[in-house]
Amino acid sequence: MDKRQWQKRGAGHRQRMRDRFMEYGLSAFTDEEILEMLFSFGTPRQDCKERARETQRHFGSLAAALEASPEELQQVRGVGPNNIFALKFIHEVARKFLRTRLRGRTYIRAACDLVDYLSHAFSMHDREVFSVIFLDTRNGIIEVEPMFHGTLSSSVVYTREVMKRALELNAAALVFAHNHPSGFVEPSADDRAITRKLYLAARVLDINVLDHIIIGRQGEFFSFADQGIMEEIRCSVNS
Repeated sequence: MDKRQWQKRGAGHRQRMRDRFMEYGLSAFTDEEILEMLFSFGTPRQDCKERARETQRHFGSLAAALEASPEELQQVRGVGPNNIFALKFIHEVARKFLRTRLRGRTYIRAACDLVDYLSHAFSMHDREVFSVIFLDTRNGIIEVEPMFHGTLSSSVVYTREVMKRALELNAAALVFAHNHPSGFVEPSADDRAITRKLYLAARVLDINVLDHIIIGRQGEFFSFADQGIMEEIRCSVNS
């Protein structure tokens, strides 16, 4: 098959995939087919089926491929810079969408969406990232900001900077979140100490601390509030 014949056949194949998506949505696609379509955005005149198959085989899932670094993606046979750009671009678009959708929504109603966003945002990092969710008097989400980057084992969190930013945003309440790149979501002694320290500083400023969320892998998370740790901190401070 010459180049012209392939382009004609390939164009028909992709149009059928587009039609299937418009009629049935993404649920009608396998991970491999999704990767094929994403790769085609970067190299529209090339057959992307085999590189999608190789990528799926290498990483095992769509999520793992999207979260992979450019260096890791380059190890897959057939995957070039334009394909990598397409994957990274769509991943960032999804992250921005998830973050934008949170603003203005109440924390309780948006809790699941917040975990989805944090899982997505933290997946790009192999070091710990400490983020703060700033809330208004009705617990509406004002902003979600990554504030500190640490090593694989700990984050350096400066209480003064967190409180300064809370005052700038006129926040009435805070939620803290950070990732454990190891995937193990149980809080460490440092995690508990940092939470207590921030709670005490916020209390002086009459700012509530509602939760501290630890994000692991594959959507796993640990909530200090759900596990009763926030209540333990409140009781220990008030006793």
